[in-house]
Amino acid sequence: MIQPRIKQTIQIVISLAIAIWIFWFLYKDIELESLVDQVLSSNWSWIGLSMLIALGGYWLRGWRWTLLITESEGRKVTTADAYHAVMVGYLANLLIPRAGEVARCGILNRTNGQSVGHLLGTVIIERTIDLVFMMATIFLAFVVENQLFVSLANQLVNLESLGEMALRNLPILIGGGLIFALVIYFLLKRFRDHGFIQKIQHFLREMYGGIKGISKLKNPAGFWISSIVIWVIYFLTMYTVSLGIQSTANLSPGEVLLVMVMGSIGMIAPVQGGIGTFHALVAFILIQLGISEQDGKIFAAIIHGTQMILVLVGGLVSWLVMMQKQVGNKPNKA
Repeated sequence: MIQPRIKQTIQIVISLAIAIWIFWFLYKDIELESLVDQVLSSNWSWIGLSMLIALGGYWLRGWRWTLLITESEGRKVTTADAYHAVMVGYLANLLIPRAGEVARCGILNRTNGQSVGHLLGTVIIERTIDLVFMMATIFLAFVVENQLFVSLANQLVNLESLGEMALRNLPILIGGGLIFALVIYFLLKRFRDHGFIQKIQHFLREMYGGIKGISKLKNPAGFWISSIVIWVIYFLTMYTVSLGIQSTANLSPGEVLLVMVMGSIGMIAPVQGGIGTFHALVAFILIQLGISEQDGKIFAAIIHGTQMILVLVGGLVSWLVMMQKQVGNKPNKA
């Protein structure tokens, strides 16, 4: 029992240390006065609106989750119950990366008697759909801002010379691709019982099963529409903040979409609340869009900071609300 706890504690400390180091490295040259001046000169009507929009997104996440939770399991989960559990989950993620999914399931298990196994299954479906929408958003950003993508790629490698080289060696590339595919096929066949391969297969099966299972819901249209609206809300949250800060007020919707994509990727990193990674990726793409390095970093700090305040306050309020609720009946065991 002691070893797993020690291992988990070490992982938490390391991830937090990495997050703090990245954040310090990014902002060590930014003067506090510059940050304060930017914050004070910002239009807080827009930034306040972004926080309200984000709060609506959390509520919508709660409503979408109720569509996945069957009424046969424990006491009926209301949208308010699900919203509060979601907020507690986000709060837990600030302390321990990826702990939020288990935390929100634990909350509804305590208050509504929903089995943790059933709730975790619904979370897997949610995360599967979120991943699909994230990939779709990345593709949309590529279509809208394809010139910037090409420009970034050209900074790493000369695409024109690479294309000419590929055409000259097309037969070799095709043959090499076929050989590579055959090698991968035989490796997968040979090591199909290996733990890593099984994890990949399990993940893909869960993705397919999750998407397929949505058609069996009572309100599949509501689930898909709310999923789309949630990502629109992500965009509006970022866009309204950009309007409230002078250095980013002239960014086009397509450019803000690209910033949102980079921020979403940064939030996936296994660090508390995307601290450091979010700031680094958002600042990087803003610099590519012509924003100064200092302004890009300050923009990242403002939007991340306001969202963290929202999660901290909202999460604590939701935790207090759910702790006051009567403990629900546990689901009957067959």
